[in-house]
Amino acid sequence: MPQAPSTGSCLIRDPSIAHRNTQILWTEAGRDLAQDTRYTGEESLTIFVDKRKLSKRAEGSDSSTNSSLVTLETLHQLAASYFIDRDSTLRRLHHIQIASTAIKVTETRTGPLGCSNYDNLDSVSSVLVQSPENKIQLQGLQALLPDYLQERFVQAALSYIACNSEGEFICKDNDCWCHCGLKFPECNCPSMDIQAMEENLLRITETWKAYNTDFEESDEFKFFMKRLPLSYFLNASTIMHLWTMDSNFQRRYEQLENSMKQLFLKAQKIVHKLFSLSKRCHKQPFISLPRQRTSTYWLTRIQSFLYCNENGLLGSFSEETHSCTCPNDQVVCTASLPCTVGDASACLTCAPDNRTRCGTCNTGYMLSQGLCKPEVAESTDHYIGFETDLQDLEMKYLLQKTDRRIEVHAIFISNDMRLNSWFDPSWRKRMLLTLKSNKYKSSLVHMILGLSLQICLTKNSTLEPVLAVYVNPFGGSHSESWFMPVSENSFPDWERTRLDLPLQCYNWSLTLGNKWKTFFETVHIYLRSRVKSSGPNGNESIYYEPLEFIDPSRNLGYMKINNIQVFGYSMHFDPEAIRDLILQLDYPYTQGSQDSALLQLLEIRDRVNKLSPPGQRRLDLFSCLLRHRLKLSTSEVVRIQSALQAFNAKLPNTMDYDTTKLCS
Repeated sequence: MPQAPSTGSCLIRDPSIAHRNTQILWTEAGRDLAQDTRYTGEESLTIFVDKRKLSKRAEGSDSSTNSSLVTLETLHQLAASYFIDRDSTLRRLHHIQIASTAIKVTETRTGPLGCSNYDNLDSVSSVLVQSPENKIQLQGLQALLPDYLQERFVQAALSYIACNSEGEFICKDNDCWCHCGLKFPECNCPSMDIQAMEENLLRITETWKAYNTDFEESDEFKFFMKRLPLSYFLNASTIMHLWTMDSNFQRRYEQLENSMKQLFLKAQKIVHKLFSLSKRCHKQPFISLPRQRTSTYWLTRIQSFLYCNENGLLGSFSEETHSCTCPNDQVVCTASLPCTVGDASACLTCAPDNRTRCGTCNTGYMLSQGLCKPEVAESTDHYIGFETDLQDLEMKYLLQKTDRRIEVHAIFISNDMRLNSWFDPSWRKRMLLTLKSNKYKSSLVHMILGLSLQICLTKNSTLEPVLAVYVNPFGGSHSESWFMPVSENSFPDWERTRLDLPLQCYNWSLTLGNKWKTFFETVHIYLRSRVKSSGPNGNESIYYEPLEFIDPSRNLGYMKINNIQVFGYSMHFDPEAIRDLILQLDYPYTQGSQDSALLQLLEIRDRVNKLSPPGQRRLDLFSCLLRHRLKLSTSEVVRIQSALQAFNAKLPNTMDYDTTKLCS
């Protein structure tokens, strides 16, 4: 009998036995006694025989005493003939099974004979050439052919069945396909299967919509919406805080997330099969998968229900612009937005008779037409901006998440090291994060809200990073920067968070927030290292400078910095308008314009200097602004400061203050 092909071959020399096996199991009193296996493969015929019932039937019959033996022998012959004539064999076994309860026949067909790239294997016919007119038994015919024709014969049979007589079956590099004939260019494209999978994807999209609709219509969602306060405006961070406090709503959202993940995995499998089936189609299928809706989407959706749900229409709310986008321009969907309660320019309380207007304002702000505006800065807003719409709670949330919406894209400069590269940290390393705004963006000034560094150490390193940060407010030389007093005088300290990485990596974050925010143009970061060692008692840590504690030739480990980010926001700045104010000191345009210019310059000076770092005396940041953003000479700056001091001394109930010089 010809041998089965070797592993990896797609052409079968004897397809009548390849990938098949037969078993005859007979039992007595419920125990397996024997098993006969012809050939193990992917298609099998199993005959279960109850020998006790077969023996009783033989004893009660008129046939000879060898009838049971003859029956077993017949079963063996039928099992062997299954590979030659499958249909006739199964028909005879079926009749025997009906006539006697002693046997049970099971046919298992899990794949075609030979190679195939079809996923739905049960639809592939056996390698027996069949036609309505006649049946050519492959085993018998193949045995008559000479060896050099057998392989070509099997290939022709596979082409007939796998390619439906529309092409030539070819296998190469563990892949099989049909080389289509001229009349059948799409023979490799199972259009019915592809259409069925595309319909499955459409059903998944419908299910995706149904899951989201069920979430919106759930009792947990409705109860959460009812409990939201309506007396003041709810930003995204406030809604998220209330969300985390509602355990039922949180569980319902987790249930939605899990359902979506399972649906997405199912869709991925279908897409993978779809690509596999259509890779040789002339026209590729159209695949569109819905995206999973994140918590950010649902926060905006909740705001839309609150503030963009008038006149029976639901619009889309934008927190950035505090406005609604309605589905129909002819009908307004925007409701009355409540007032914003919080720090800075936000309301202290809302008006009791109208929740869209402020009732009282925070310290330093005045109530004007239902809004809170700075008491002294209203006239200076078009010169330079100072405030942001970010509240403390929202700002803290964005800083903790290192949200890119408040990331300032500063340029990293260092001659001592490169990002994502290992270096020896024994010596001090210098890094800069600079904006160069005084050169390229003269219409903006910038506030710093926080810093974030990702620092990695080699395994078992005894080094500890030590960071010193200097801030240059408006440009100029490094000597015109002030040192950031980290962890001193209630100033915030670095927060370190271990990252779940194979390396020993930490996120170093410094959060200034509204309380300690200040101007910045360039951030200078100095990195040095110290060696961490256990103290004499073993309960405390002692730190040494590397070069003082150990031989400098001995390496204590390496370090790398993956990224450095500065967080903050940019504000409007009009240098020409401020130059015009200064010009009015010498050339007043109208009567009293000199005093008006001095008063406005005083307001700008005081508000700029108020953003100095904590200390006994304020830094003279206003002089730095004049020197580096207006490009004034030192003598001009001294003259302007003298004029402001003299004018301030004439004003009633005013007190001047001393400042520390920062810029030359």
